[in-house]
Amino acid sequence: MKKLACMMLALVMALALVACGGTKTDEGGAKTDAGDSETKTLIVGFDAEFPPYGFVAEDGSYDGFDLAMAKEVCDRLGWEFKAVPIDWDFKDNELSAGNINCIWNGFTYTGRENDYTWSDPYVDNQIVIVVKADSGIASFADLAGKKVMAQAASSAVDALNDNTDLKDTLSEVVELSDYNLGFMELKQGTVDAVAADLGVAKYQISSNDGSYVILEEPVSSEQYAVGFLKGNTELRDAVNEQLIAMAKDGTMLSIAEKYVDAGLVLENLCLIES
Repeated sequence: MKKLACMMLALVMALALVACGGTKTDEGGAKTDAGDSETKTLIVGFDAEFPPYGFVAEDGSYDGFDLAMAKEVCDRLGWEFKAVPIDWDFKDNELSAGNINCIWNGFTYTGRENDYTWSDPYVDNQIVIVVKADSGIASFADLAGKKVMAQAASSAVDALNDNTDLKDTLSEVVELSDYNLGFMELKQGTVDAVAADLGVAKYQISSNDGSYVILEEPVSSEQYAVGFLKGNTELRDAVNEQLIAMAKDGTMLSIAEKYVDAGLVLENLCLIES
């Protein structure tokens, strides 16, 4: 009888251990599947309307230069990869809540150095101004009294705010949720210009009907990096090591070449040694 009771107790304990399985978060902030595999998941928060870095492909899948690089990092580390489209206005909330464990989507490092734990910068970027080719706008001076669109909570808004000599001459900075809307407004004449990241500007110009030009003078220059929750150096270090390796072995350039038609500028890959 005692032997049967012990067997029953062992069975109950075994079932309890199985029930406690599932998903947990390791010390590095990556999701971990409980069990023998201990497989981590890199959960990348991105803006699905921000090509060439992140966007929805024609087949409905998530695509983009940054997502392709994140997937390559996961393949090298044996991790699972998960892309999560987010509202860019709430990226910090998503990160702090653990819904994502990094922000990787043309994410500006410059000026935010102390707000996150960062990878090494991998892209040099510029915030540029796009106008209609027949607008008569050829310089910043011609923007006086004009409306300029920029994505809400973006580095383009920050760049315009920081460039007070330019902003003070504008009639309004119009903040919209994404650049698809912004270029619709530009086409319709509701705004006179769009301030955007260089790659985004190139993509939108090639994707929209009409003739557009980029003003020669940029609003600002900046760099992109992968942002992690402040203090999460363990996850950053693991990802950053692979980024550096990809830059050295030619993988980063190989991935980048696939997104040139989407607006990526190969010369701006600053982590690759010339």
